Amino acid sequence: MSHSYAYLSQGQLHLKLDDDPVRPIDSKFGESVRERAAQIHNRNAWKTQGTGAKFMSGGLLWGRQPGDPTAIRVDITGISSGCRPGELFYSLANDDIGGVFLLRDRATDELRLLHTADFRVRRLAAGAAQDSLACVVQRKGGQSCISVMRSDGTDMRDVTQGDTIDDAPHWVPGSARELVFQSSAIGRNRAGFAVTQAPFAIHKLDLEAGTVTTLAEDPRFDLLTPQLANDGTLFYIRRPYRDPNQPPSLWRAALDLVLLPFRLIYAIFQFLNFFAVRYTGNTLTTTGNARQKHADIRKMMVWGNMLDADKAADRADDGTPALVPKSCELIRRRKDSSTEEVVAKGVLCYDLYSDGSVLYSNGSGIYRVDPKGSVERLAKDALIEQVVTIEM
Repeated sequence: MSHSYAYLSQGQLHLKLDDDPVRPIDSKFGESVRERAAQIHNRNAWKTQGTGAKFMSGGLLWGRQPGDPTAIRVDITGISSGCRPGELFYSLANDDIGGVFLLRDRATDELRLLHTADFRVRRLAAGAAQDSLACVVQRKGGQSCISVMRSDGTDMRDVTQGDTIDDAPHWVPGSARELVFQSSAIGRNRAGFAVTQAPFAIHKLDLEAGTVTTLAEDPRFDLLTPQLANDGTLFYIRRPYRDPNQPPSLWRAALDLVLLPFRLIYAIFQFLNFFAVRYTGNTLTTTGNARQKHADIRKMMVWGNMLDADKAADRADDGTPALVPKSCELIRRRKDSSTEEVVAKGVLCYDLYSDGSVLYSNGSGIYRVDPKGSVERLAKDALIEQVVTIEM
């Protein structure tokens, strides 16, 4: 039996439908942004023509012309299966705008649902067979919350607030009023600065009643990206909690002292690099293409934390390098039970099929676990950030 799925790798969407091979999907809106930028660039090209103009504009100094449309970054920040079979939602963002889009008819038809410069959207989650879409909204100033809207992008409203980090919403199957999500409380000092963060716990939110119920929490672990299956089974990723205020070991303190001069030099370089990018649109180094540079600078943002892919600690049983250690486990907890069952280890992201099988990735490979527990590898790629199942 063929299983359809999509995954996100380095800001690029990839799609696998039925027996068709995996294919990359380019955002039509993203391409239109680049085309408009290219038209503006071409209309103003006369300003930088000639050897002297090129030198004055920085073309020789920085390696390419300022305002080069090929340098515009347009990344897909989240994906979700649609409300109806064969549909796929995705969110997109660059330095100036963000939006939410719907792909239909085997990703040949793209519909723009939301387009704004006021905030950015990520972590999409559509309600199957219902007219609802949940997401994480990040506004200017760094504030973020969970919001819900209609599947056509209208009637957006915030549903969480407070001094917490709320992330990874997912609808309770068969309900248009209940969400599960991960949440972590922020600890602040007397001056109001954030100094610590509690372990992530799993909560269920009733939108109509306005009540929040804790489903799972453990002071030793972060419990992440929760999902409820059709039979009420709770799935989540469990990773060891690291207290940011825990003092380092003597060995670590000695190593930090030795590395201090190098870190200071690196910090100064990054400080200068920030201003170079801010005022010229170019980094101080010119090796690699724009997408590679972006991936190197951005690394990977998962679970609200920066993940350095160069520090991969483990490998899967098939030899595929994992971007997270084996201590990041996919947990299954049956309805009305507190027993935690380990479905897979070294899990970075996952999603559920309606037939009871699980799709997951360790960051380099994509795997499916059937209801009997057998595992098969479906695909390999680099820096996989998210996987979603697609019901056809």
